[in-house]
Amino acid sequence: MVRFFLYALAALLTLAVVGYFTVAAPIADGRFNQVGGTVEGPVSERARAVHDTLMVADLHNDLLLWPRDPLARYDRGHTDVPRLREGGVGLQVFAAVTQVPTGRSYQGTDADALDQIPFLVAAQRWPPRTWTSRLHRALYQAQKLRRAVDRDDQLSIIRTRDDLARVRERRRAQPDVMGTLLAVEGLHALEGDAANVDRLVDAGYRMMSLTHLHDNALGGSSTGLEKGGLTEFGADVLTRLQKHNVTIGLAHASEALIDDVLARTTEPVVVSHTGVRATCDSPRNLSDRHIEAIAEQGGVIGIGIWESALCGDTPAATAHAMRHVADLVGVEHVALGTDFDGTVSVPFDATGLPHLTDALLDAGFSPDEVRQIMSGNVRRVLGRTLPDES
Repeated sequence: MVRFFLYALAALLTLAVVGYFTVAAPIADGRFNQVGGTVEGPVSERARAVHDTLMVADLHNDLLLWPRDPLARYDRGHTDVPRLREGGVGLQVFAAVTQVPTGRSYQGTDADALDQIPFLVAAQRWPPRTWTSRLHRALYQAQKLRRAVDRDDQLSIIRTRDDLARVRERRRAQPDVMGTLLAVEGLHALEGDAANVDRLVDAGYRMMSLTHLHDNALGGSSTGLEKGGLTEFGADVLTRLQKHNVTIGLAHASEALIDDVLARTTEPVVVSHTGVRATCDSPRNLSDRHIEAIAEQGGVIGIGIWESALCGDTPAATAHAMRHVADLVGVEHVALGTDFDGTVSVPFDATGLPHLTDALLDAGFSPDEVRQIMSGNVRRVLGRTLPDES
């Protein structure tokens, strides 16, 4: 009986290990990245005609974190390259997520709480170095995208202004051409060493936000505990980012951090994915004061499509927030930052982006203004902030 019990225990442990390394990550993917909002009716012919002319630019997508081959089509999550192409996306910013504390909350997230990412990456059998290193998690996600690009000659990584121009030119003749841009969501990925900016730039990263869900060594998060401003280390990192012509991201930044960064920069900054407090009063969202300050420096504000950023779960809710920004500072400062695959529920996956075009037209934006919001404004800012060809 003892031998039988030991055999049974060993079998159960084996099944548990096999299950963890085969199905745990896909289960988490399906649980956290859901499509659950409200989309009413088919896309209008008017919106379809406008959408078909767009090179949609989306400022934020977390696909690289999840157990999906970017080039394969899935029936879970929000995106993959086939679905992005079907939705008209021609420029996708892919962000590397490197730390997500348990108990995260818009009311305050503790940076020292247990990090969930090691469990997710271990379940996907990422290299062991990524299990303990936030820097190596970012480097691995860049490698994941490069490997996808190597297998698809109509997919490319944008590193320079000329790369961006080439994508736009190629797309005129080949609608499946898509440019991607690598971003880091929170520079706790530096692991306290400013020199690691160079490693991330060498890996292809061209957009970096200073904070994510929690305060870090660079400064405060809008959903952190202290919500402080730029630290001395953060100022050193900011200088290094500017030297490399890295586009500065202020999504998730505290009010004090936004003020400090804007005081030290002259180039446009990007808020890749957010809502606005005027339409959804949340500490995660931007105040009118900061919308005006970011616009004054020529920046763009990527409005998201998830419910807690909008206080609504429809395309019309996103259009409403975009309308507020446009009325406040001008349509040239409005952009799209879906937060696809960002552990949120959204009203549609990437194939449903034409519904947003419909909602923008219904909100009174002209077709040319829709083109600015869905593409042109992002290309304008990247055309200023990306480095020249080297």
